[in-house]
Amino acid sequence: MTTTQDLYVSPLGRVEGDLDVRVTIEDGVVTSAWTEAAMFRGFEIILRGKDPQAGLVVTPRICGICGGSHLYKSAYALDTAWRTHLPPNATLVRNICQACETLQSIPRYFYALFAIDLTNKNYAKSKLYDEAVRRFAPYVGTSYQSGVVLSNKPVEVYAIFGGQWPHSSFMVPGGVMCAPTLADVTRSIAILEHWKDNWLEKQWLGCSIDRWLENKTWEDVLAWVDENESQYNSDLGFFIRYALDIGLDKYGQGVGNYISTGTYFEPSLYENPTIEGRNAALIGRGGIYADGQWYEFDQARVREDVTHSFYQGTGALHPFDGETVPIDPEEGKKQGKYSWAKSPRYDVPGKGYIPLETGPLARRMAAGGPNAAAHQDYDPLFVDIMNKIGPSVLVRQLARVHEGPKYYKWVMDWLHRLDLKESFYSKPVEHAEGRGFGSTEAARGALSDWIVIEDGKIANYQVVTPTAWNIGPRDASEQLGPIERALVGAPIVDPEDPVELGHVARSFDSCLVCTVHAYDGKTGRELSKFVINGMV
Repeated sequence: MTTTQDLYVSPLGRVEGDLDVRVTIEDGVVTSAWTEAAMFRGFEIILRGKDPQAGLVVTPRICGICGGSHLYKSAYALDTAWRTHLPPNATLVRNICQACETLQSIPRYFYALFAIDLTNKNYAKSKLYDEAVRRFAPYVGTSYQSGVVLSNKPVEVYAIFGGQWPHSSFMVPGGVMCAPTLADVTRSIAILEHWKDNWLEKQWLGCSIDRWLENKTWEDVLAWVDENESQYNSDLGFFIRYALDIGLDKYGQGVGNYISTGTYFEPSLYENPTIEGRNAALIGRGGIYADGQWYEFDQARVREDVTHSFYQGTGALHPFDGETVPIDPEEGKKQGKYSWAKSPRYDVPGKGYIPLETGPLARRMAAGGPNAAAHQDYDPLFVDIMNKIGPSVLVRQLARVHEGPKYYKWVMDWLHRLDLKESFYSKPVEHAEGRGFGSTEAARGALSDWIVIEDGKIANYQVVTPTAWNIGPRDASEQLGPIERALVGAPIVDPEDPVELGHVARSFDSCLVCTVHAYDGKTGRELSKFVINGMV
């Protein structure tokens, strides 16, 4: 006889809006899921009628974690709309700061948000459990303390160039509003070397970053773990061993299709930013990976579906034509709507509009695609991993932490390429009419702005976040969003302590960070409560 149970999880996070999740469990396995973004924020409405440069100030306030990423893409949206000229130094500084924000996010996310769940009592039977608690217990864990404290080092570099972090507005159309000195550059290099020496290599990898980046296959990774005691007992080596032991490689697969819009530009190839010239200038390549095939990313193929979202309408519009007209949620529920998030979809040639996962794993799949130019990232590791063991909570985490060594090397190269004798800004012509697109890869995935300027004011401004790509609800075709799909198949060992739901949701890192409450969907009785970062 099948045993069925409904759980309502509220909230899974409270950073970029609240996320509630409903799941149906049959015989201990999730069979269906609904992600419900519980907060309306309305930044697109705020920006209507404002000066085009308002996006530089307003959008970084969307998120305290990815404020620099919001600034980065909003600046490029105006660069393309106003057809600016970017001095190479400006591109390098933007690259440096964007990457430093991501470098900060990797250890902070892993220790303070994800690894805490590895100490859950449900894993007490694992022979590695006591060691997991020793390392990862919040506040007192040996690795938790140093990892969280040292995570601030990369954004110290951001603040040197940007004046502050978070919420700087120093990136502007035509460049950046800073004039760094040799002392600033030297200090930045020293800060990052300290971070590398004391966390990235010493604690996290147990080896040099170059040694880690030699890994090109899943077998290479497993051999790396066992290569010597330092790597075996590093935080990464331990995490791989523990994750395999408790089964994090067995669930959380998701939709299996991925989107990366790409990020970081080769300065000489993007001095005059255009939408059309963007892909060829990228260092971190964009791309779509769907059903085993790679496709070039094209912003014209993006749509936002609102069939199950608390907005007027049931159609799907391109962001240039996008509408953000909220309705009363109680009225929306009568129409089958259940979330404030829209449902971004992408028109994959021959497949139609389908949901795509974004984030580090998507970036790694794009990096493994064919036809990389000499200046572009080519990295076959995760294509091999995906072919051999497929997507999972573990693989999603590995993709994220793999970027630490890679981005560190890029940032150090960009710092050494700065020419302090040359300009960092070129004053643009502020055109009264125009359309612009700016995008980047925030730590959590594809983050994009579309701006329409009419009569010198913002006529339309649409932001599509990685959180929206991943937590968006069902669309008009009833296709589940990426996290909804990833939750299906998750084993729930203890319904009164459903830590597996947290693993899956947090593996996407969609600003889902603070609190988990679980309720029986039929009785409303609170089953469990996880307190994370001291917040309830």
